[in-house]
Amino acid sequence: MIRTALVTDVPVIHAMIRELAEYEKALHEAVATEEQLRDALFGANPALFGLIAEDDTTGEPVGFAVWFLNFSTWRGTHGIYLEDLYVRPEARGGGHGKALLLELARIAVERGYSRVEWSVLDWNEPSINFYKSLGAVPMHGWSVFRLTDEALTAVGTR
Repeated sequence: MIRTALVTDVPVIHAMIRELAEYEKALHEAVATEEQLRDALFGANPALFGLIAEDDTTGEPVGFAVWFLNFSTWRGTHGIYLEDLYVRPEARGGGHGKALLLELARIAVERGYSRVEWSVLDWNEPSINFYKSLGAVPMHGWSVFRLTDEALTAVGTR
C-alpha cells in the first residue's frame, strides 16, 4: 500500500534516509535532522512531499519517496523531481518501489505535470535496470552539477 506521508512518519523517513545514505556509501553526508525534515514536509510552506510504502501484511513502513516540484521552461509545466526513493532490503522485490513510482506518475498525470525525473548513481545497476524496465530513459549528454559547502559560500558571497 502506498499512502501520503504523515508527520508521525518523520522518524521512520529519517531513519530510511540514513539507510539509503549508507547503501550509497555516503552516510557521513546525511546530516539532515528530523526537525529539518519535519519542517520541509509539514512546515508553514512545505517544499517537500512524501509517500510511504507499507507492508501489505503488517502495515509497517518499508519504503518511502520524497519529491518536490520543478518546472520545465520548454514545456511550460511543473514536473516532479524525485529526490529519494528507498525500499528496505528485506522488502525489496515485493513491488513497493514500483508502486511508489507508479503513484508519482499518477500524481504527475493527474496534475498535468510533464515529467518525473531523478538521479541514480552510475554503479547502481539494479536500480538502473529497474527504472529502464518501467520505460525511464537516461539523459545522455547531461551532467549533474552541484555547488555546496565552501564553493557555495564563496560564490554566494561574491
